[in-house]
Amino acid sequence: MSDSVFTHTQNQLKEFVDDMLMYARNLGATDAAAEVSESNGLSVSVRKGKVETIEQNNDKGAGVTVYIGHKRGNASTSDFSSQSLRTTVEAAYNIARFTAEDDAAGLPDVHMLERQPQDLALYYPWQPSVAEAIEMAARCEAAAFAVDKRIANSDGANVYAQQSHFISGNTRGFMGGYPYSRHMMSVAPIAGKGANMQRDDWYSSSRNAQHLAAPEAIGRYAAERALSRLKARQISTRQCPVLFEAPLATGLLGAFVQATSGGALYRNASFLVGSMGMLLFPQHIRITEDPHVPGAMGSAPFDDEGVRTSQRDVVTNGEIRGYFLSTYSARKLGMQTTGNAGGAHNLKLLSSHTQAEDDFEGMLKKMGTGLLVTDLMGQGVNYVTGDYSRGASGFWVEHGVIQYPVEEITIAGNLKSMFRSIVAVGNDTLVRGTIETGSILIDNMTVAGS
Repeated sequence: MSDSVFTHTQNQLKEFVDDMLMYARNLGATDAAAEVSESNGLSVSVRKGKVETIEQNNDKGAGVTVYIGHKRGNASTSDFSSQSLRTTVEAAYNIARFTAEDDAAGLPDVHMLERQPQDLALYYPWQPSVAEAIEMAARCEAAAFAVDKRIANSDGANVYAQQSHFISGNTRGFMGGYPYSRHMMSVAPIAGKGANMQRDDWYSSSRNAQHLAAPEAIGRYAAERALSRLKARQISTRQCPVLFEAPLATGLLGAFVQATSGGALYRNASFLVGSMGMLLFPQHIRITEDPHVPGAMGSAPFDDEGVRTSQRDVVTNGEIRGYFLSTYSARKLGMQTTGNAGGAHNLKLLSSHTQAEDDFEGMLKKMGTGLLVTDLMGQGVNYVTGDYSRGASGFWVEHGVIQYPVEEITIAGNLKSMFRSIVAVGNDTLVRGTIETGSILIDNMTVAGS
């Protein structure tokens, strides 16, 4: 790790953590956990060939959690001076003193902590100059405008480069941390004029800037998507198969994660409470979690509490085999942490029915006649009941061929029945955040239109 990238070294961050933990002990804390982090980056946006924003960040922070028995207090600071760190620990300690007992509060059990974290190649620093970042964003947007003169406007193109590092530790012997990076390029062209305008966007993200798609490729594809939506029409209300394009299909898997997360489960705020062992999906569906994929956006050798992460099947043959639990939520449920404090890691949805010919075109043919959804609006998911209702747009498909774009419709159903009605998963896989899946075909949903 280059010293020129960050103000502090990993060893210096470790010293800050050690000092905070020692001071918490000296105050009389039963246990404590601390994390110190630093990040820097650049974000530029260009719209219609002109620079709109240039943002540079250089952030740092330290946080500490202090336990007095089963009482817990938290405090944070952005000042790394010795006095500020001591004051922060004192603040957390005093909060804990006056907080009610919570039997589930406390550090992870010692045997769950990661002692020898592996290097997962998560750090690829990229520090383009402001001029270089502007030039890439401009190329991306210009490529979109060049596709067709009907691309007459734009919400702009953005280039984002970010690198961070951290050290976390606790009084049960855990100490670990690493540098990591996240970079992205995006564009959002607008096609048409007046009442017949359509917007779409596309982006490429990676930890390694060399793996980002070319600016021109991003711009061209985003423009083609916007153009394809021109002259959209409304369709009548009906029941029909619905094909979720891969970028949206990741959202369905995200909804499953939310419903099986410990916080929702122990608060009885999920339609999947008590669902361990339930046959939720068809038997051809499998969901895996692999936190140890080198360079992947969702990889981590340990979670936010220092608990080791591990590969596992979350769903096997359609049956729920695992939840997403932190130490606290696991204790509330009478279970053991799954190493998911902070979220899921590299989830992948698979179907044993997926064949080589099940690319995007193959999935359209498999659907036959129905709705291809390419955009969703609103937050219409009720996780307590599983009810699902979202504004949507996309394309009407007949005999496996796209006929025309559609808009101003709503798709509705219940997540439990939607999951059970997955008939196919495409091999047109896409990674969005920590989730990977192909397009997902659901046998039947309500489409509300005119």
